Amino acid sequence: MIEENTDMMISEEDLSSYKAWLQYKQITNEPLKATYLKMLKSIHIVSNSNIVDSAVKELLLGIEAMLGRRPTIEKSPAEATIILETITDIEVDDRDRFSQVGEDGFEIIVHHNFSEKTQIFLAGQSEKGVLYAVFSLLRSLQLHRPVDRWATIETPKNRLRMINQWDNIDGTIERGYAGCSIFFKDNTFRENIQRIKDYARLLASVGINAISINNVNVWDIETNLITREYLPKVRQVSDIFNRYGISMFLSINYASPITMGELDTADPLDKRVKVWWEEKVRDIYRYIPNFGGFVVKADSEGRSGPFSYNRDHADGANMLAQVLKPFNGIVVWRCFVYNHLQDWRDRQTDRARAAYDHFKPIDGKFLDNVILQIKNGPMDFQVREPISPLLGGLKETNYMLELQITQEYTGQQIDLCYLIPQWKEILNFDTHAKGEGTKIKDIVNGDVFGNRLGGIAAVSNIGDNMNWTGHTLAQANLYGFGRLTWDPDLSTEEITQEWVNLTFGHNSQVVENIQAILLKSWLVYENYSSPLGIGWMVNPNHHYGPNIDGYEYSKWGTYHYADRDGIGVDRTVDTGTGYAGQYFSPNAEIYNNLEKCPDELLLFFQHVSYRHVLQSGKTVIQHIYDTHFDGVEQVKGFIDNWCKLEGEIDQTIFNNVRERLQLQLQNAIEWRDQVNTYFYRKSGISDQHNRMIY
Repeated sequence: MIEENTDMMISEEDLSSYKAWLQYKQITNEPLKATYLKMLKSIHIVSNSNIVDSAVKELLLGIEAMLGRRPTIEKSPAEATIILETITDIEVDDRDRFSQVGEDGFEIIVHHNFSEKTQIFLAGQSEKGVLYAVFSLLRSLQLHRPVDRWATIETPKNRLRMINQWDNIDGTIERGYAGCSIFFKDNTFRENIQRIKDYARLLASVGINAISINNVNVWDIETNLITREYLPKVRQVSDIFNRYGISMFLSINYASPITMGELDTADPLDKRVKVWWEEKVRDIYRYIPNFGGFVVKADSEGRSGPFSYNRDHADGANMLAQVLKPFNGIVVWRCFVYNHLQDWRDRQTDRARAAYDHFKPIDGKFLDNVILQIKNGPMDFQVREPISPLLGGLKETNYMLELQITQEYTGQQIDLCYLIPQWKEILNFDTHAKGEGTKIKDIVNGDVFGNRLGGIAAVSNIGDNMNWTGHTLAQANLYGFGRLTWDPDLSTEEITQEWVNLTFGHNSQVVENIQAILLKSWLVYENYSSPLGIGWMVNPNHHYGPNIDGYEYSKWGTYHYADRDGIGVDRTVDTGTGYAGQYFSPNAEIYNNLEKCPDELLLFFQHVSYRHVLQSGKTVIQHIYDTHFDGVEQVKGFIDNWCKLEGEIDQTIFNNVRERLQLQLQNAIEWRDQVNTYFYRKSGISDQHNRMIY
């Protein structure tokens, strides 16, 4: 993964964790190796480009590492065993076979001819498709798949498959848990670009095609990234990503015309403001002709936006869309907009309602190069919360789903929390927006309402730690995100086994133990932290560890309303905030009904007695006690299973994960004791099993 000309100093001990899932481990099964060698002798490239050049380099690197022999480059296709081509390279009469291959898609054909020579065609709809075909083939080799399983036709289900970096130009990362930024340091760009290249390779290998490199909270210095002072460096980074089929975006400060001291307003309907942005956009595209566009956080948590001028968000987004349109640029407009100065005494203002209330009335008013970015839940990436009703609620606007890979509320890459099972639940959720079977995965890709733009974005979890993610097993979340954005129909088990095999190899005990730990980890984290969908209860500001009343009397609208009798937020239509009514039937009726509301979301929608009996048969208070005791024991089980792998995997990775699991155990114990003690003292109800509660 590290080229010889790099100035990065990586020890042999760190190299394995740095390579992540692009290990390209040597294949030691001799019959399999012999078969692969026979078929992967030589390469012919029909046409070239920067992206195809990256594909060829990756193919040479991977094959040589796994098989010990570097393929030759042949000028004649007849002499090659691997052919790299795009649809435009193929004879017109042969193009019918590409009818099933869509944008960014590819076909791998294993062709046996009469001379008993086998040729493998890696054929892309475009140069990007060729690159993705190469990574697919290399994945098959790493997974030791037989030759007949190499053949495939794939087209990504989502047009936009995006990573949002929350990196600040001083080198810090908002909600970053794996070191500092790989892009920025000391208010400028880093000089060493090798890590950026290797990050681009990791992202491209799982099909990511867009990235924004700076924090959505754009502070004063970052505001200047769109100026000529910084654009040459921005272009350098963009060029790296472009070589791997990834378009670069920048997060912008909506108040830039004021912040830069050039105008006294940022009113989107003021002609001066539009002219100002037109000049800035022309500058950007002079430097970066294939620039993707802007990511915008406006009117949220103190950020400026169109509300300051009595305009709506369509006014704000459309002004930027108009100036980007001539360059095919896109505005990604975040829907995380709510009253962040709420009075905790006010029981009617409900943060959960905010996104729907703001954006539903203006559905259909946005231009076709605006895409709204909607968080998966109505609050903020909790371990459990319902699906945002805005997903499916909007029918005439482009929008995409936003997830969070970095584990802000789910252990911060200290505690293990494998998020693919959660994301699968989200993607498969039936909104009933267009009748039964209207699932999130089909809405955000544009299929349901025929939106021109759609997709999935997520907040990145990487930093400059040598293993990228702090906790080595947290790499699985980044890998899984990419695979799900490419194909949401992949199963959790399939993605998990892929990642474990690619990262750790094929030792059966290693695979079995790591899979078991990963697949249980989300529910284990939920067990010892947040019960029954109530959320929050974390330390303010940094959000790690328990603080049951940490946000209870704050301005943020994140309350649990626990008293001596019960707990939960009444979001029903008849007696509460009415939030449950934002869903389509039958979801609205289910969430609104105390007896029908699913246990895992009960306290999000209902305020109930501690003695209320759940569908599981337990009371609320006993559920709280049991899950928190269970969670600690389950983490101990993780440690036992992991320790059995010592000597079977890379020692640096082993030590890293063991250390994190020990820290997770301490955290789980603290959660257990604080939560159980709090609710025992509130309710006065004892644990049925007489366990220690303080």
